[in-house]
Amino acid sequence: MPSLPIPSSQDVYSRMRDLRWSPTEKSIVRRAFDRALSQELEATIRQAKQRAERIKEPDELWDLESHLTRRRKEIDRKYEYKYSVLLLVMADLVREGRVNLDELHGVSEDKLRIIRDHAQIGGLTRLGCE
Repeated sequence: MPSLPIPSSQDVYSRMRDLRWSPTEKSIVRRAFDRALSQELEATIRQAKQRAERIKEPDELWDLESHLTRRRKEIDRKYEYKYSVLLLVMADLVREGRVNLDELHGVSEDKLRIIRDHAQIGGLTRLGCE
C-alpha cells in the first residue's frame, strides 16, 4: 500500500509563515479555538469535581492536585494561539474531534488543506502508520 507523502516540517513551517490571515479568517479560527478550549476546560472541571467528591484520604487529595497540574500543562501546551503554529493546533483539534471542519467555513482553502493534511497525518502517525 503506498504511503502518504509526509511534508517536511521545514516546508510546513515556511508555508505557514508565508500565509496571510484576513480579519474574517482570524475571527472564524478564534471562535473555533475558544469553543474547543472552553469545552475542554469544562470537561476538566467536571472530572475534577467528580474526583474531589470521592476523596477520602489525604493522598487522594494530592493525587487530584497532581492530576490537575498535569492537565493544566497539557492544555497550555495544546492551546497555543500563535499564527506560526495555529494551523497545526487546529489540525490536532480536528483530529481529536474538538473542532469540526464545518466550523472553519470561510477560511481559505490553502489553510484548510494544511489542517486536513496534518489532521490525517497526525492520526496515521499516532496509529503507527508512518
